[in-house]
Amino acid sequence: MMPTFFAGFSLGLSLIVAIGSQNAFVLKQGIKNHNLFLVCLICAVSDAILISLGVAGFGVIVTRFPEIEQIARYGGAIFLTVYSLISFKSAFSTNHALNPEGDDNSSILKTMGICLAFTWLNPHVYLDTVVLLGSISTQYQPYHHVFGAGAVTSSFLFFFGLGYGAKKLAPIFSQPKAWKVLEFIIGIIMLSIAIHLIYDVPST
Repeated sequence: MMPTFFAGFSLGLSLIVAIGSQNAFVLKQGIKNHNLFLVCLICAVSDAILISLGVAGFGVIVTRFPEIEQIARYGGAIFLTVYSLISFKSAFSTNHALNPEGDDNSSILKTMGICLAFTWLNPHVYLDTVVLLGSISTQYQPYHHVFGAGAVTSSFLFFFGLGYGAKKLAPIFSQPKAWKVLEFIIGIIMLSIAIHLIYDVPST
């Protein structure tokens, strides 16, 4: 069963390593050291839920009801556009440096809401986890649940590794200019993904 587990692990990891809106948010929270454990946990558990649904056969529901993907696409595009504008505003008008203690004005509920939006308003996450991983898991019957466990494990390791690994960059972002550059890059990432969603072009 170990080959099946590692098959799920490697495929799951390959689907989430590319930089995207969710990963950029985790990276930013890691650098700020703000509600980091909660953010990593929400991302990993959300992935686990979606992967489990896919392995259980719910990918059929997504393919039969394309409205789910449409709602997520346009809702996600609006959310990402707004977030990108906030990042651009911060990059050009806010003179801030990173507080090494991880102080932040954002409440836990606000952070949770943003993190959940990055995950559940991303139509590609349904295609990757529920449909793709769910479909491939059928090739490993009757050990499809082992395949799913491998994919879930990769999500937990990736998000916690990304978040807590980003903390090592904190000294660099104690400089206001470095933080401005990060905000600008994140704004570009969010806006480009929003454009991809609107024009139905898969993001990389």
